[in-house]
Amino acid sequence: MRDEAELRLQADVLVIGGGPAGAWAAWNAARAGARVVLAEKGYLGSSGATAPGGTNLLYLPPDAALREAAVQQRMEGGGQLSEARWIHRVLDQVYESLQLVEAWGYPFRRDEHGVPLRDHLQGPEYLKLMRKTVHRAGVRILDQSPALELLVDEHGVGGARGLNRLDGRRWEVRAGAVVIATGGCAFLSKGLGCNVLTGEGLLMAAETGAELSGMEFSRAYAPSAAFGTNTRGRTLGWASYYDQHGKVLHAGGPRSRDFLAKALLQGPVYAVLDKADTPEKRAILRRAHAIFFLPLERAGIDPFTQPFPLTLRYEGTLRGTGGLRLTGDDCATSVPGLYAAGDAATRERVCGGLSGGGAYNASWAICSGSWAGRGAALHALEAPRERKLRPAGGAGVRPVKGSAPVDSAGLVAAVQSQVLPLEINYFRSEAGLRQALGTVDALWPEAGGLPDTRTPQAALRAREAAAMVAASRWIFNAALGRKETRASHTLAEYPELDPAQRHRLTVSGLDSIALRTELVPA
Repeated sequence: MRDEAELRLQADVLVIGGGPAGAWAAWNAARAGARVVLAEKGYLGSSGATAPGGTNLLYLPPDAALREAAVQQRMEGGGQLSEARWIHRVLDQVYESLQLVEAWGYPFRRDEHGVPLRDHLQGPEYLKLMRKTVHRAGVRILDQSPALELLVDEHGVGGARGLNRLDGRRWEVRAGAVVIATGGCAFLSKGLGCNVLTGEGLLMAAETGAELSGMEFSRAYAPSAAFGTNTRGRTLGWASYYDQHGKVLHAGGPRSRDFLAKALLQGPVYAVLDKADTPEKRAILRRAHAIFFLPLERAGIDPFTQPFPLTLRYEGTLRGTGGLRLTGDDCATSVPGLYAAGDAATRERVCGGLSGGGAYNASWAICSGSWAGRGAALHALEAPRERKLRPAGGAGVRPVKGSAPVDSAGLVAAVQSQVLPLEINYFRSEAGLRQALGTVDALWPEAGGLPDTRTPQAALRAREAAAMVAASRWIFNAALGRKETRASHTLAEYPELDPAQRHRLTVSGLDSIALRTELVPA
């Protein structure tokens, strides 16, 4: 990548990522008086995991008993790795923020008494509204403009460089603080809205010395039709499951967490929504989860009477809880001037080791974005004005001298062969993880080779490939470091929870990865 930028901007705060967390960060930073630029890999309003569908929210009225019950439930479900104070912070912030969303014009459903039901957001309407709100706040939006590397000096992070993926124009934004809101890493596993989430934000931050935490809690897979990408699987609660010969595997109702994964290891699995056995039930499902039915209808399948094949798509740190380690209430990372929000930030303080597809995740995006945006704005006010910034990018951007060209597609396929298979990353064992780690460790020097930069798409794919290699190494190192089964992490040789391991695991580094423990505050 050439160093010359064709678009140079100066800001107080640069937000990298335009999903809900990035939008909230940009709005809050602007509201605090900062000049804000937001750089989004796709289009703010239609890009990312939230935009194509709906999401539930953790919205509770300020009732002490209700909230305390929710806190205790989350503490238990997350393996006692979360912090009650942070859960209460989320409950407070999301309650306040959703009132703003309604005031901005979001049409929440209302009950029979006219009370707004602020527990659900439809992605298209929500992100369209957030784009308008961010624009009205004076934020400069750079669409189709992924960041590739951060700018640093002795004071910490001070901006970023990237490119426009459509015309290849290079850009540089210098800013007093940067918010990483690039989402998690789903390893191009074809989940709906997730193929822009490939981990570059994590890699960029790690190149400046930032730490990550909770990466072992990345064992998240979600069901979809084998020929589709939609991983909104709640509708499958109305399904019966069959093997390829028509034998019933499960006849509806609650099923074990491992049921589908175990069944898929034995062969193809099919579902029929035959528990929705009346026109009324079917109409309700279609209204509530319309997006679930689109790929089935396009394939000419009536899912209520005809079987359709299923698969599990890996969602990595997106539906897991790992991400950049946070050092304060303002969502600062371990590097001055660098903040993290949404799926790019660890959710351990709120979710412990177990997350999900909505509720806490969607609420966390709102809250962490708000806190990070305000924190970044305050930091920028005190940041030095004259700085000697240098680019921090390495693998996928700035190759090792004399290195061979990189086959980005081959690198991605090699990483996926280790992180996607259920038998490696879902049914975890020490032997399987060690073998997988050895494979991805061997890929890291290759990721630092000479990237193809003849087109903006090729240049971006080289950085994505390097980020996926890095993320896989952090995941496997952390998974091997937690020798127990806790929350969403399992290890075959250690099937029980170990009370002595009630700590967090922090990973850092690139060429050499360090692992350390961090106590969970009482």
